Amino acid sequence: MENTKVMQMTIKQLLILPIIIIAILTTYIQLKNSKATEISKDMESETQMVKNIGRQPIERIRIETKSEMQIQALAKREITYSKVTGRESLTQRQKDEAKLEEVKIELEEVLIAEPTYKTIEEVTISKDMDLTKRTGLSKEDFKILISRVKQDKTKFFYNNSDIIYDLCEEYQINEIFFCGLISAESGWDIVQSHRKTHNYISLMSKGKLIKYSSVEEGLRVAAQKLHDNYLSEDGKYYEGKTLEAVRTNFCPKTAKWVDLVYNGMEKIVD
Repeated sequence: MENTKVMQMTIKQLLILPIIIIAILTTYIQLKNSKATEISKDMESETQMVKNIGRQPIERIRIETKSEMQIQALAKREITYSKVTGRESLTQRQKDEAKLEEVKIELEEVLIAEPTYKTIEEVTISKDMDLTKRTGLSKEDFKILISRVKQDKTKFFYNNSDIIYDLCEEYQINEIFFCGLISAESGWDIVQSHRKTHNYISLMSKGKLIKYSSVEEGLRVAAQKLHDNYLSEDGKYYEGKTLEAVRTNFCPKTAKWVDLVYNGMEKIVD
């Protein structure tokens, strides 16, 4: 009877044993797979860290090291240059040149911003003067100079002195010559025919005075014609830049034209 019980228990144990073994194996495999997954994740994380962190600093270090080497090589080369030639290094010379260039630019800006003018007393004229050279006066001093002209009784010259100054600046004509020419051609009081036509230097077409619409247009055309035709080297009537040279084609039949114009100029600077 006892032997029968023992046998029954052994049989039960033998039947349970495979189940236990299978359970143990399953648990072991699960643990192993879990560990493998963790290891895989760790490896991926480390790989990513190498990509994002490890490689870039190494590459940067290499670049920085290369740059430092280049700087050191340049410094050695400059030191050698200084020892051999006894001169300053290239870098220092470049700095000095840059500073000099800055000073030049600042000086040019000052000269442009603050032009230097002559005083009224410094203005001179002559029959052989270059009629394209300005007086060197400021507009304010030119107006003062014109205001002193006793012959300008109608104030035509003074009232239009701003326009005259600006046109002479634009077309590079001596202001005193321009006024002297107008006084010679139209008179100080501006004769009626010239006043009506706004034609102040006797510009003709088909034997008649050309008519202009306003004082400003008449003065502008006068300055433009003088500049383009008589005072520019490529002008069709150009003979030179003196009074006599202009007279050659501007008023060839009047021998005293130079004296008439110059007399008007003298009235302005007296």
